[in-house]
Parts: sequence; C-alpha cells; structure tokens
Amino acid sequence: MSIFNKSYLIQILANLGRQLLNPNATLQQLVESERNVNPWFTPESVQQAIQATGLSLTEDNLAQWLNHYQLKEHASKKVGLILAGNIPLVGFHDVLCVLASGNIALIKASSQDARLIKYVLQLLVNIEPQLAGSYHFIERLEGFDAIIATGSNNTSRYFEYYFGKVPNIIRKNRNSIALLTGQESTEQLHELGKDIFDYYGLGCRNVSKLLVPKGYNFIPFFEAIEDYHHIAQHHKYHNNYDYNKAIYLVNRDKHLDNGFLLLKEDTRLASPLAVLYYEEYEDLNAAEALLREQREQIQCIVSMVNLPVEVQVVDFGKSQQPALWDYADGIDTMEFLSNL
Repeated sequence: MSIFNKSYLIQILANLGRQLLNPNATLQQLVESERNVNPWFTPESVQQAIQATGLSLTEDNLAQWLNHYQLKEHASKKVGLILAGNIPLVGFHDVLCVLASGNIALIKASSQDARLIKYVLQLLVNIEPQLAGSYHFIERLEGFDAIIATGSNNTSRYFEYYFGKVPNIIRKNRNSIALLTGQESTEQLHELGKDIFDYYGLGCRNVSKLLVPKGYNFIPFFEAIEDYHHIAQHHKYHNNYDYNKAIYLVNRDKHLDNGFLLLKEDTRLASPLAVLYYEEYEDLNAAEALLREQREQIQCIVSMVNLPVEVQVVDFGKSQQPALWDYADGIDTMEFLSNL
C-alpha cells in the first residue's frame, strides 16, 4: 500500500489522539476490565497510558515528528513486531512507526497487553478504513522483511539467532536512573515519585536507581514522596515489598524503609520491584563518568543537571511522558523503517 499524504496522515492520527483523550463507552469499559487479564493494569495505569498516547498525538507533535523524515511512496515491507507487555500500550509506538512509514505491521502482541492495542488500532481503522490492511495480529512470525523485537537480555539472544539475517532492531533490558545533587526542591523530589511509581515501576523508563552525592540526606526525599503511600494497597506490589524486606532483614542487609519503598545501596542498575537502589558519587565528573559507562543499559536520566552523555535527560516527573521522537534505546525507528 502506498503511503498517505503526510498532512492527511497527521489528520488521521490527530483524530485518533482526540478519541483517546475523550474515550467512548467501549474504551472506558476496557479501561476498567483490563485488571481482570493483567492485575498490574489497574484502571489508573491504563487511563494514564491512554491519556499519554492521546496527548502525544496532536497535530503539532505529529508535524514536528514526521517532518523530520522524507516519507516517499514505496512498495510496502512487512515488518514483524514482537511487542512487550510490561505497561499498557507500550508497543503502540512501534506499530505507529510502521504504519506512518507506509509499511505493514505483523504484530506478535504480548498476552499481557493484547486487547488495548487491538482496540486502539480498530479506532484508527474506523477513522481511515484503508488502514485495515496495514497490520495483522499473528501468532507465528513468518514472511517478514524486517523485525523489531523487544524483550529481555535472555530473549534478545534468541531474537538475534532467529532474526539476525534480516534488518532488525532488537532491544534488551534497560532501566532509568535519577541523578540528584542535593539541591532539588521538595516539588522536584515529589515529581520524582512519578518516575519511580508510575505503572508500579514496571517500565524501562521508570527510575530504578538514584545517584546521590556522598553523605546524601534521604529524609527530604522520603518526606516528599509520602503522598505515594497508596501504592502499597496494590496486592502484587505489596507482596514484592514484603518479600524484599524479608530478604534484607534475614540477610541483615543495610537498607532504608518508609513503609512502601525500600532503598538499598547497590552498584547495579535494575532493582527489584518496590526497591530503589542508590549509589553515592564524589563529584559530578565522577557521576557523569559512571553514567557514560552504563549508557547502553540506561533508557533515560531524570535530573536537573545538563549532562553531556548520549542518553536522554528528562525533567522530574516526565520519564513516562516520552514524545513521539523519544525512541526506545535511542534508536531512530522511523529512520530504520524509511531505509528498508
């Protein structure tokens, strides 16, 4: 299928954005019922994901995104998509890129997040019926010209083995980190709570570790995030909190605890659920060197510091609000698709 005129494509997608911001009864019902399929997909989390997607699909955002590329008419390629399912609609951006580039998406959806993405794409087809043939949900990937696969460090090895001979983007585990200086305001630390607790910390853009200056006082941080204590009411989150707390107590591991979040000093980046790792640094040069060394494992950095590292730096509270041009792992998906 030839690609749509760019201005018309923007109109279609902006229309979808408006529908997501003003959900109909069916979508509202889906928001409420997703927790029956995936207990992590609470109505609040699902609604947040839908709103974030809707807010990104404005005419201005779409124009700023798409005008960066030369979208020429071409023979459509079949792009296999292996989607993650850790947070609601997490795979939608990959599908959007395939459709916007005039290609055909062969979608292997996660069992954890299949219904939402199917419904959102149906809304798109209702707006422009010609898009019906631009994607297919499949159980087995075959007949593809390229692959975009998102998984863990373990699954990435299988992906590279099976799909290494075709053009591909294969994503591994990444986590996000916050660099604090000790000069942050109470409001900034409160906003950091969103980066930690949104989607219960399950996303690669969630902060799983703090870099703090030597001798950092955690009391203002704990006071600033106290409003998020309700997260412990979610049984699966609370189970993780209880389990990790028990492990630390039995092993006599030094840790801090505010009743719903555990802080533990650790050089690793990926912390367990309900745990936030922290590591002290001597000065900002040392912190920057550490971030540069770990950049291949970092999705984004939350900080007030303007860092000269090749990783996206975002303001407090903004890690789970990526723009259309904030590509996972820093790999330009549209550029990849445009050059197939």
